[in-house]
Amino acid sequence: MSLASWFRWNEPPNRISQRNPTEMVVETLMMELSWQTKQAEKQQRERENEYRKIKTGVDYGWLVSYPKQSYDISPGERLQLEDMCTKINPSYCGPVILRFRQLIAEYEPEVQEVSRLFRSALQEAAEKIKEEEEAKKLARQWNTKNKTSLSLTTFKSRSRISPFISDIKTISEDVERGTQPTRRVWSMPEFRNAK
Repeated sequence: MSLASWFRWNEPPNRISQRNPTEMVVETLMMELSWQTKQAEKQQRERENEYRKIKTGVDYGWLVSYPKQSYDISPGERLQLEDMCTKINPSYCGPVILRFRQLIAEYEPEVQEVSRLFRSALQEAAEKIKEEEEAKKLARQWNTKNKTSLSLTTFKSRSRISPFISDIKTISEDVERGTQPTRRVWSMPEFRNAK
């Protein structure tokens, strides 16, 4: 019995299972929500400590032990947010996170308000996605209408125009033949010398 069988050096590396892009988007966005919730909770605690310090005039921060429990989103709300996340394209995952962070920085929300800001960022992205899909749909409709109208204009008629056979007299033909030009029917008025 060889030692190589005891070690797993010779085995091919396990491939990471390919996950659905929507699952990855949902997971990424929900991780961002939980991280921002924890940050908002931390900031809220710091504000409360500053308020106590100002109110009492004494810093008891070194005595305070924070509970292990943290704010948690209700299961129903979590499911609604996950459902909204499934409607986000993978290409919009980054912009949604950036917009959510902008809203957090702008409003400095309490812990309970973080999920509402997250919901508004998701709704903005969903509206943008819907607008882009409608624009693409209109562009496709325009292109198909354009193709059909072009096919009508490229239709060849049976009557042909021959440039060398013409019943229309021109001035150059009259000069070449040495004949008197006939009265013109052009837009310019005809001027004759009065005798």
